Amino acid sequence: MGRTVDYYFAPQSPWTYLGHERFAALVRETGATVRVLPADLGKVFPISGGLPLHKRAPQRQAYRLLELRRFSDALGVPLNPEPRFFPVSGDPAARLITAVSLRDGADAAMRITGAVTAAVWAQERDIADLSVLAALLAQTGLNASRLDESLQPDVQTTYEQQTQAAIDAGVFGAPSYVIDGELFWGQDRLDFVARRLQA
Repeated sequence: MGRTVDYYFAPQSPWTYLGHERFAALVRETGATVRVLPADLGKVFPISGGLPLHKRAPQRQAYRLLELRRFSDALGVPLNPEPRFFPVSGDPAARLITAVSLRDGADAAMRITGAVTAAVWAQERDIADLSVLAALLAQTGLNASRLDESLQPDVQTTYEQQTQAAIDAGVFGAPSYVIDGELFWGQDRLDFVARRLQA
């Protein structure tokens, strides 16, 4: 039986987008079980020493754009480093992914996560807009009622629990993968994730 990976991320993160399909393929190849756990980085950053993008030094902001272009080119993944709808609140999409995970399971949650991240970084769509999220549900063949369910208190409670679990696991950025208590931060650490899953 494959290992379990706790997959912590923010749906508005470009790094989550760049790594998502590779991670999904790795999960399929290794037979790993994935727990899809979007978390609120707005609550993680203050505890872990992180800064929101607009508060980072200009040098760091400039280098981030350079790295996004590098990884987009190297991976062959289309990405606009400065998309029309960014910064954007990830909470509505995170709650939707959480609702899908609760009702439809991890595979469905992985599908909608891929669609949400691509919507921001490749398609110039606003993932804080509920009509966009409804369209993404249809695009991925998921039940339209998940959007209404994402607004319910139980989903918000689960989202908050996932955020606390991320903090408790030592997560400080997205995406992060936790396997048997071991943390791997960043889509550029997927080679190490693969080695761990294949060990």
